[in-house]
Amino acid sequence: MLTRTARVLASDQGRLGRLGSIGVRFMVDSADSSGSFALVEHPIPPRKLAAPLHRHHREDEYTFVLAGEIGVLLGDEVVVGAPGDLIFKPRGQWHTFWNAGSEPARVLEIISPGGFEGYFEQLSELLAQGSPPDPAKVGVIAERFGLDLDPGSIPRLTAEHGLTFGPDAG
Repeated sequence: MLTRTARVLASDQGRLGRLGSIGVRFMVDSADSSGSFALVEHPIPPRKLAAPLHRHHREDEYTFVLAGEIGVLLGDEVVVGAPGDLIFKPRGQWHTFWNAGSEPARVLEIISPGGFEGYFEQLSELLAQGSPPDPAKVGVIAERFGLDLDPGSIPRLTAEHGLTFGPDAG
């Protein structure tokens, strides 16, 4: 029998990681939700592309904007979310997101069903080993989590939206 107890995750708690351009704070993992969802927070520096164009085969994502302006490419449509907005990114649809403003941004990412937070954990561990990461190793992790990546989209996305990608120097 599953026993659950109430808990509070304070603003300075939760495991932290780096995903290249953005950070990740692990808040609720799939074990906490009996597999139904995971919740992470992404702090995103100004004018940073969060990820190359990608699509999930197993998960839907819901991005709740806490601070800043978040640009999202959903298929061929670009939308911009402001604090309080919720952006739905259904599985099977090519998408990406970025900080569209000049101030730091923060989003809560709700991922359903849970389990995809493991991708963030494994990618963060790989990136901690040195930069740039081996594309073949990134590909193995992505495949494990049913994720298609289009790294070739990065130059076009950064040019079109006035962004940078990857960790800041120094």
